[in-house]
Amino acid sequence: MHVLLIHQAFVSPSEAGGTRHFELAQRMLQEGHEFTIVASDVSYLTGKSVVEGKGWVVEQNVQGVRVLRAYTYPSVHRSFVWRIVSFLSFMLSSVLAGLKAGPVDLVMGTSPPIFQAVSAWLVALLRRKPFLLEIRDLWPEFAIDMGVLKNPILIRLSRWLENFLYARADHILVNSPAYRDYIHNKGIPLEKISLVANGVDPDLFNPQAIGESVRQEWGLGNCFVVTYAGALGMANDIPTVLRAANRLRNQENIRFLFVGDGKERQNLESMAEEMNLPNVIFAGSRPKSDIPDILAASDACLAVLMDIPMFRTTYPNKVFDYMAAGRPSVLAIDGVIREVIEAACGGIFVPPGDDKALAEAVRWMALHPDQARAMGAAARNFVIQYFNRSTQAVEFVRLASKLARET
Repeated sequence: MHVLLIHQAFVSPSEAGGTRHFELAQRMLQEGHEFTIVASDVSYLTGKSVVEGKGWVVEQNVQGVRVLRAYTYPSVHRSFVWRIVSFLSFMLSSVLAGLKAGPVDLVMGTSPPIFQAVSAWLVALLRRKPFLLEIRDLWPEFAIDMGVLKNPILIRLSRWLENFLYARADHILVNSPAYRDYIHNKGIPLEKISLVANGVDPDLFNPQAIGESVRQEWGLGNCFVVTYAGALGMANDIPTVLRAANRLRNQENIRFLFVGDGKERQNLESMAEEMNLPNVIFAGSRPKSDIPDILAASDACLAVLMDIPMFRTTYPNKVFDYMAAGRPSVLAIDGVIREVIEAACGGIFVPPGDDKALAEAVRWMALHPDQARAMGAAARNFVIQYFNRSTQAVEFVRLASKLARET
């Protein structure tokens, strides 16, 4: 079986970001299948080129995984309009790359960005192969709730495109149970929707490690370190964390470590400087392969999102990494991920946007390190049992095989 995935923002462990698709690809290769990924030739995080050669399509071997890098206009970080230009340029070039990928049995598109899902649908149509649509975030609903998408005409067109793809997909894959309910409420039958949840490979993390080299690198000493590892964008509500850090500025043993990058990073660093926060460190982005050591150096971890209804449907990747590392979460996200943390007894939930509650949760963990470590241990046990990437990879391969056989 040969699966073709079109994914503009694909990353490998040597880059910063989630590696769900890389891990699924490796599992398929281990079982004797083929997996080709069409990705952008520009980093989604930095906006810089990730290829050495030039051309509309450049082929790479990324740790055994075949990746076709398709030309993308490098404007994803300029503005909303230029961001769309970047998406549309990849939408066109990825069709060309998809047609050059050789014989395939299944074409998979992933959203967001939703435009690359259009590419996958078109490639599947031209090749007369099944089209598997993966929904990782609910676009355009997230953009509408955040106020990024306001124009009524664009909203109407976006929802039309969303429904168009749902209707034309041979099958839909989601990574959160709430997404399945959302799509079903759009009139899509449940038998057409499969859940392979976000998860993690627990073997990548050693819960007994203490990350001594990381602590030395950033001068953390014996401080209680609270780490946020992820994107620094508008949705991530980092200003609430900075206000919480300000409340704890006199707690000399507490440090907030931000590992990641994004459109808001410069603004957030300026905000921290204006507040003269002595307990905040912006470490920049790091490859996914560095995250185990970074989390090992942490005593607790943060997951935060803006307080909008649609964010209650999401399973953030970072939370599963935190759990696998055996670290307790301070969770400022309500909804389905709160249910996971509370079922695992793996952290403390605080209302989104409430910097006072967030500060108090961090203070409590710093004052009760034994209880915090027990939460982390419980979180790891839970994620091993219910959100293990190995089990999820088996589920994905089974689904892909079923769809390919139906050709």
